Amino acid sequence: MSLPSTAPDLKALCLHINAHCPAGGLFEGDRTHLHPDSNLPWRIAPEPFYLSPAQHRYLDQLGGVLHQFYKASNQLYHQSVKGVEPPWIHEYLDLGKPSAVREMGLWNRIKSQLPLVIRPDLLLTEDGFKLVELDAIPGGMGFTAQVSEVYADLGYDIIGGARGLIDPFYEAIAAAAKVDEPHFALFVSDESEAYRREMEWLVERLQAAGKPARSAHPREARFDENGLFLQGADEPAPWRIDAAYRFFELFDLKNIPKAELFTYFTKKNALCLTPPPKAYLEEKLWLAFYHHPALKSYWRRALGKEPFAALDSLIPRSWIVDARPLPPHAIIPGLDIGGQPVSDWQQLKHLTKKQRELVLKPSGFSNIAYESKGVSIGHDLSEPEWAERVQEALDRFAHQPYILQEFHKAARRTVRYYDFHRDEVVPMRGRVMLRPYYYVIGDAPRLCGIQALVFPADKKVLHGMVDAAIMPCAASAEKSPF
Repeated sequence: MSLPSTAPDLKALCLHINAHCPAGGLFEGDRTHLHPDSNLPWRIAPEPFYLSPAQHRYLDQLGGVLHQFYKASNQLYHQSVKGVEPPWIHEYLDLGKPSAVREMGLWNRIKSQLPLVIRPDLLLTEDGFKLVELDAIPGGMGFTAQVSEVYADLGYDIIGGARGLIDPFYEAIAAAAKVDEPHFALFVSDESEAYRREMEWLVERLQAAGKPARSAHPREARFDENGLFLQGADEPAPWRIDAAYRFFELFDLKNIPKAELFTYFTKKNALCLTPPPKAYLEEKLWLAFYHHPALKSYWRRALGKEPFAALDSLIPRSWIVDARPLPPHAIIPGLDIGGQPVSDWQQLKHLTKKQRELVLKPSGFSNIAYESKGVSIGHDLSEPEWAERVQEALDRFAHQPYILQEFHKAARRTVRYYDFHRDEVVPMRGRVMLRPYYYVIGDAPRLCGIQALVFPADKKVLHGMVDAAIMPCAASAEKSPF
């Protein structure tokens, strides 16, 4: 089906999209209030989310900036461990992590390795984009790829194309494995069960294209002296694994069956495991490090002038919530209330609603540090509730550090979606988050697709799906709502 030359029937487009998506969708989501005829756990838009050509160019170039940020962060951690840079950098990043996890991140064999998938969560504000998270093990690749195929089939010129999130994924794996046509396995843990269907779909698309790829649960991995393999009951020979994508978190290693096999063969260079087991790279603390005055010269030197400037406007001001007392003459750099510098975190407990336009987030290495779990928005809480969250962050510092960020309000834009209950396409004024997916192929990040989420305007924590409209992005000077 392709777009007609006359004005399209928006309802028909939405129903076509719904009919060509698997029943139940590729992501479980919250289906409590979902219409039984909807195959997707979100609101279905009849068209992609349009970006201006300038915004498309910006996002296309942003992948290189974020990849450089990962490189500089990786180097900074290692230099901190060696004593070249201040030790407090790695000490913050090591908080709450078992020694075995810390040691993995320092293996020489993976010293320079970085995540192959980069996905920032970007708020679209009236002042441009703001980075709220940088996810090294993101979900959404599968279902975004699937709906991108459907929208592209309708004739829309989707950024990345119909298979932009499919074929380049294997390209990135193959480049990292340094093997021609590597056997690739994508492992999804119980903790990541909600994402299993979309990851299986992604692998099925690779298989249909003739790629040697499989999806599996970690418990299915088997081994011998040569490495890891998969072997079904009816298979006469082992299916050797050259590269594995771990869709499981390092904080959950103790619950991952056969986790020691993945780490053992990675250390022995018998397996290309991605993302590399570097827990320190999966922390939001890096956003606070970027704005730390003592590290400005490092970032300028390591990033270069243009990437440094790009990140300076992209990353909201952020601070590490460190429970240790400051000397009487010290202040928390850049953090002030009503023009008065903050020297004690207890000062944050007694702020007006306007002054509480701040966000508390757990940094990482925890089951509350992703999917907006553990996030507290100050002006959305009462003063006692906010004070309680501040104290909770302070109490957890030694094993689960938090960061504090400036709150940025997402811009409001109008999209259309099909209301199953009213049987018509209706407008929705909402706040916008964009999730571009970059695959690092060799050493070059490639923008392979962009997921747009438009949430109801009254929703401050931009996560969850059932009330949001989700669609892939396209670029158009004429149709961009910006």
